[in-house]
Amino acid sequence: MIKETYMIESLTRDLVTRLMEEQGLTMREAFDRFYRSRTYSALSNIESGLYFQSANYLYDEFIHEQGGHF
Repeated sequence: MIKETYMIESLTRDLVTRLMEEQGLTMREAFDRFYRSRTYSALSNIESGLYFQSANYLYDEFIHEQGGHF
């Protein structure tokens, strides 16, 4: 479980960084939006296996979930 937790945290860091860079969000805004999303809920569910996906895939899923825009 430690390996999975590390992977989830690493993906979250990468995605939040990209949200800050591409969407102009502050770190707090990026974390808040991501932590409240269905994408993060699925990612943090180890049984989903979503942590095996790339940060790019997760970013696309998150943006799609948000309606394609902010």
